[in-house]
Amino acid sequence: LPTGSTGDWAGAGSINSGERAWLLQSPSVDTDRHLEAETRRTAGVSSLGAVVIVVNAALGAGLLNFPAAFSMAGGITAGVMLQMFMLIFIISGLVVLGYCSEVSNESTYQEVVRATCGKVTGVLCEISIAVYTFGTCIAFFIVIGDQLDHSTVSTHWYTDRKFTIVVTAVLVILPLSIPKEIGFQKYASALSVLGTWYVTVVVIIKYIWPDKEVTPGFGSTSSTSWTAVFNAMPTICFGFQCHVSCVPVFNSMSRKEIKPWGVVVTLSMIICLFVYTGTGVCGYLTFGSNVSQDILMSYPSNDIAVAFARAFIVICVVTSYPILHFCGRAVIEGLWLRFQGEHVEVCVRREKRRRVLQTLVWFVVTLVLALFIPDIGRVISMIGGLAACFIFVFPGLCLIQAKLSETDIRSARWHGLVVFGIVMVTIGAFIFGLTTTNSIYRDIAN
Repeated sequence: LPTGSTGDWAGAGSINSGERAWLLQSPSVDTDRHLEAETRRTAGVSSLGAVVIVVNAALGAGLLNFPAAFSMAGGITAGVMLQMFMLIFIISGLVVLGYCSEVSNESTYQEVVRATCGKVTGVLCEISIAVYTFGTCIAFFIVIGDQLDHSTVSTHWYTDRKFTIVVTAVLVILPLSIPKEIGFQKYASALSVLGTWYVTVVVIIKYIWPDKEVTPGFGSTSSTSWTAVFNAMPTICFGFQCHVSCVPVFNSMSRKEIKPWGVVVTLSMIICLFVYTGTGVCGYLTFGSNVSQDILMSYPSNDIAVAFARAFIVICVVTSYPILHFCGRAVIEGLWLRFQGEHVEVCVRREKRRRVLQTLVWFVVTLVLALFIPDIGRVISMIGGLAACFIFVFPGLCLIQAKLSETDIRSARWHGLVVFGIVMVTIGAFIFGLTTTNSIYRDIAN
């Protein structure tokens, strides 16, 4: 449980807000269940199991946008080199979060940031997580509409994109989002990995043996302008962002040490690199500059293999939306409890009503926005900047604060880590500012 002070906010009561939020998001407040859960966790997760979980957390719907990102970057060389450069900091950020989690004795991303950097930065982090998960849920609805709309050539009203999104959302996603428990996520994670791997295999095979119906585009292996590479940053950040989910993974490992964790995240990110690069390169070479923001939209609607890929993606997104919503709802609940300072008995009594209200508001707003946003690229370009904050800014701030709080002799290694933290914060702030500004400018221009 969080070890933060209960006096940070007025009227916090006899139990801190982090613990109250944990109690409310747990299946039960019964002590026996809590002890049973603790007993199950004592064995820990193996390094191989941790690799699988981290890969699950990283791979997702962002895969569909990588060929378009390579196109916007100006070519294959620019896209691949940018990925390799950013991968150094992506892996470093995950290692830093593991180190800060160990030092602060906290087990979630937001609590690590709060314990290391203070309550103001912690609140900013929680708000960022809520906004990021909110934007990702919008992207999921758009992906559903894209796949279902392109799976049929019929012009009937019931095949309209907006109608299919609404029906799928109301009949499937909403019922899955309201419950307190999300135990089905273990099946969703396995299905998501299978789906993303299948999409990658299909894109590669379609490049090697193209269909006659596919009109090849003209691609480039190098960028025409060095500034064009920045256009791919939001997609890369969105695709590789698993940092928020990975702090609990580190704490669940049987060997909760930095060296094994470093091996785990390095191997996981290399696997993700191959998946994203394979999809990005082959998808871009197949369609060139004509590639759609969603790679599957570029293929004919009557292609059987691609139809299976669309079905996989829809199932993955439908089961992933409730999980992302759960994360966002938990953060909002924690913020609410912290500011309200209610006692746990009152919180439990009002939990169901508050949960249903939060879910309905979240669901309706994300659905309405998804109906009027034309493609997934618009959303990714906006929330990709926030992903950069989770990858660069917050881990960099945590590293700086953790080293500054040490009382040991400040060696050259100490100074090097502080400088590295500053570099991470600077790069993250640059990416966030640039991508957010570009996204707003494009929205206004269009």
